[in-house]
Amino acid sequence: MVLSRQTRTIWPLYVMVLPGVVFLLLFRYIPLLGSVIAFQDYSVFRPLMQSPFVGFKHFILVFSSPDFIRVLGNTLVLALLGVLFLFPIPIILSLMINEVGNRYVKKTIQAALNIPHFLSWVIIGGLTFDLFASHGLFNIIRGWLGLDSLLLMQHEQYFRPVYVFTALWREAGWHTIVYLAAMSAIDPQIYESAMVDGASPLKQMVSITLPLLMPTAVTLLLLQIGSFLQLGFDQVFNLLTPMSYSVGDIIDTFVYRTGVLQARYSYATAIGMFQSVVGLTLVLASNALAKKFTDEGLW
Repeated sequence: MVLSRQTRTIWPLYVMVLPGVVFLLLFRYIPLLGSVIAFQDYSVFRPLMQSPFVGFKHFILVFSSPDFIRVLGNTLVLALLGVLFLFPIPIILSLMINEVGNRYVKKTIQAALNIPHFLSWVIIGGLTFDLFASHGLFNIIRGWLGLDSLLLMQHEQYFRPVYVFTALWREAGWHTIVYLAAMSAIDPQIYESAMVDGASPLKQMVSITLPLLMPTAVTLLLLQIGSFLQLGFDQVFNLLTPMSYSVGDIIDTFVYRTGVLQARYSYATAIGMFQSVVGLTLVLASNALAKKFTDEGLW
């Protein structure tokens, strides 16, 4: 009876949540039923459960493939670069923006940093290739300095720096939204007390803002670790060239080639299950460590 009264009172909130629940069911939970094809020699010309079961055959093929070992290594390197740069830089940006006193300047900076997030990776990939082309801005400036033209996108050693640069440009400003929201929830009286005690703005940032921001930072870090091997297909695919495959080919692009272009659906599903198991393991382990050392976690 109490539940019924509460439902009638807050039904608009349930309506707001409904699209998210439907999305999760359709695109996250129902597709899990298709994971069974990782243990089958699946054929699109047979019903799902009538394809012959082959046990761990495809998992053995995955882990014995030199190509998979190579793309796994590339994925781990890019994922580590993502954690090293995409996690701390939004925090630093948020702290800097929070110190801007003029409200209009602050809003302008936020808007400028958030705009790239709404550009697709197709557009960003095109802009990146134009920027580093032989007649692009990068090589024009090199020419002014008396340097030879350098085609960055055609050299494998520059792929990872370009990957980090484009990811930061697109996402760093967007990630500041959560941190700025967390900062706005800090009680101003804490800062007033610190000012009375003679604390400088830098001291307030280090002793007040950062510690109170830590629960939000830990939560976002754990969520990022959960998708450690799922870097996203779009960015890498739109930046790859034949010359950078040796360092830029990752699990997502490998699955696209084997699963979609070569129609090896069982093989690609086995790789997807491996990614999911690794992600779950990392979330559980990092959550346990976070609770042990910081008393903060996802649950």
